[in-house]
Amino acid sequence: MNNIYTTHLETPPVDDYLRLRRNAGLTARSVAAAEAGLPNTVAAVVIRHDGTAVGMGRLIGDGLFYQVVDIAVEPAHQGRGLGKAVMAALMEQARRLAPAEAYVSLIADGRASELYAQYGFAPPPP
Repeated sequence: MNNIYTTHLETPPVDDYLRLRRNAGLTARSVAAAEAGLPNTVAAVVIRHDGTAVGMGRLIGDGLFYQVVDIAVEPAHQGRGLGKAVMAALMEQARRLAPAEAYVSLIADGRASELYAQYGFAPPPP
């Protein structure tokens, strides 16, 4: 990631959240669902380019169990290390917030699992 991007430790606004999910090919969510879910974010990261959100990720949880969710990068900005920057910032926040015995998980599909493996995530055994 280079200096044309800025990293913000904040929950994305509903409109940015919905746009980033849609554009990154994630399952669409309704405004009502986003408005209900986003306030329950434990930690989040938004990557901005010229003030516009182009990447995001969230950490949700209850203090003992956490899940990494909503990792999304605008297609025009993919391949520039933004996904890595989001994951690094989220994992730093998880280390800061979660007790040592906390369980941090995520669900990945396709090639995304290659990114997450760099942060210690592995598929569960059968």
